Amino acid sequence: MGALLLALIYVCFISLGLPDSLLGSAWPVMHAEISVPVSFAGIISTVISLGTIISSLFCDRLNKKFGSGLVTAVSTAMTAVSLFGFSISNQFWMLILWSIPYGLGAGGVDAILNNYVALHYKPQHMSWLHCFWGVGASISPYIMSFALVGLQDWSAGYLIVSIIQIVLTAVIFISIPLWKKVANCKKTTEDETEVKPESEQKPLSLKEIFQIPGAIYCFILFFCYCALESSASLWASTYLVDVHGVEAEVASAFASLFYIGVTVGRGVNGFLAMKFSDRTLIRTGLGIITVGVCLLLLPLPSIMAFIGFVVIGLGCAPVYPCIIHMTPDVFGKERSQAMIGVQMAAAYTGYLLLPPLVGVIADLFGIFLLPVCLVILLVSMIFMHETLYKKTKTI
Repeated sequence: MGALLLALIYVCFISLGLPDSLLGSAWPVMHAEISVPVSFAGIISTVISLGTIISSLFCDRLNKKFGSGLVTAVSTAMTAVSLFGFSISNQFWMLILWSIPYGLGAGGVDAILNNYVALHYKPQHMSWLHCFWGVGASISPYIMSFALVGLQDWSAGYLIVSIIQIVLTAVIFISIPLWKKVANCKKTTEDETEVKPESEQKPLSLKEIFQIPGAIYCFILFFCYCALESSASLWASTYLVDVHGVEAEVASAFASLFYIGVTVGRGVNGFLAMKFSDRTLIRTGLGIITVGVCLLLLPLPSIMAFIGFVVIGLGCAPVYPCIIHMTPDVFGKERSQAMIGVQMAAAYTGYLLLPPLVGVIADLFGIFLLPVCLVILLVSMIFMHETLYKKTKTI
């Protein structure tokens, strides 16, 4: 029973990654057709991010009232409808309108599934699930490429992914009794830990969440991690071109290896999680990131900068899933959904704020300061993780 539901959750994570690369892949054609500047993609992205932050903050209350299965099904339905809305949009305001339920749905799915897996399954599954998210994010550009080249219509790409999401939504609705059975079992096929039914748990207010010992350090750790990951991935190509004089085409190809490093690293981390603790894997990841940043800081040949970004990606691999997986053990199972909801909000805030801030710094002083920005975020992550350990003594 637990294994069947786990397989469905793996599919959900692939579908969660599918829409994430569509906008970037289609925007060069989309913005021309709807007659808006290239920069307007940032407005859409911001609206989506704000939606994910809001839904993440409310997911604890919704989960305890309606259950993980129903919230996941409704959230997936919202993303499916939104993607269909994108496919029929021919004006910018329509894209903004459909971005609202898109962000709300994506945030709900992310927070609920992460908590469910952290509670009911072994640590390797958390890493593999996020690896599967990378698979979905990697597939969607090919779907959009097929739509643009084969069908001569970017909207077809959104329509294809929306159909996939609609089918998945139907499957999740059908499976809701299974979610309830697994959640209410004292023992799952993967875990022998007793978990109180969601309906019997009291939702926590934001004030109560922030008063939990170590919570603030955990949220700042999450914020800094996502800020580092998004800044490194977004500005890698620009850094290679402006600082090392690499050709734009070559820099773009090698910069994409950053996410390949993250995806492959999470696949490997799943096996390591069978033997090592979350704390050990987080520390290892931070150490690997340190090596990668040093390769950028030192006056080395351009090839070492290429390698540096890949190494940073590999180091990022264990941090995100291990922080999530440790949450029920560190803060308590009944608090985990509330904690993970705010963690997701902190993550999306990091994704939203830091890359533009690095861009402003690059405009004012130069992109050569990117490694310095990464060092500041990395040092903050290390400090927050070690302080969190001292405050909780459980990871």
